[in-house]
Amino acid sequence: MAKLANYRFAVRMMAEGWLSGRHRAKGRGSGSDFLEYRAYAPGDDLRLIDWRVYARTDRLQLKTFENETHLECHLFVDSSASMSFRELGPLSKLAYASHFAACLAWLVVRGTDRVSLQLFDEQIRYILPPGSTAAHLNECLSHLEHNKAGGRTCLPLALERSRHLLARPGSVIIISDFLCEPESLFEALNPYVHRGCRVVLVQVLDPAELDLVDSGLARYVDLETGERITFNIENLRAAYAERMREHRAQLHAMAASRGMLFLSATTDQSFYPLFDALSS
Repeated sequence: MAKLANYRFAVRMMAEGWLSGRHRAKGRGSGSDFLEYRAYAPGDDLRLIDWRVYARTDRLQLKTFENETHLECHLFVDSSASMSFRELGPLSKLAYASHFAACLAWLVVRGTDRVSLQLFDEQIRYILPPGSTAAHLNECLSHLEHNKAGGRTCLPLALERSRHLLARPGSVIIISDFLCEPESLFEALNPYVHRGCRVVLVQVLDPAELDLVDSGLARYVDLETGERITFNIENLRAAYAERMREHRAQLHAMAASRGMLFLSATTDQSFYPLFDALSS
């Protein structure tokens, strides 16, 4: 926690730099000019509600002002069965992703910005709207702490369903193994970019997924379908490593061509290089 606290400016740099950019927007601040009313949304600060308007109309309306915007960070955590994989790393991919998301949520709220959380496999299993209070953060951390692997994954479908749940554009950080077809993934991500979201893809893999362990004849089981396959690793090791390298290179290239940031980590690595990359 002490080391993480040194990143107190990291999320602010994200907001001021690549991810968000400070600009005149709807917000609240002393000496700001009144802009307009807008409807209350779950997670908004109750202190912004105009209770006189509520008394007259029985509707919760918030005053908005011309002010510097705050970062709104949407965390998407892949919680499918494949994320439960663990062989060479100290944590499963899901545990690593959940811990990393918890650190990000803590940093965002610590910077007085708003964070939301979505846990998904093929379906959206849990959604927490944006908020910035201590109680909101505690709820977010609690769900990440008790996050369990679910069923099959269909990342493009989950992203398509999640898109309509974002009330405002912001920074979308997706944490997954991204073991899917890149074309369908980025087709599902294009509408987020068109809405003005800034997208970051964080790929989490076990070290064993980059290079097959040399153990002769081996049987592998698909965690999501139960399908089994037996083969001699030496016959496929080189081809597998090359295919994985090409897959990651394609994800990186397609993300860069769309103005997205692609980061990768293995479960035996520290989180801090990821924080450095996000705040650079």
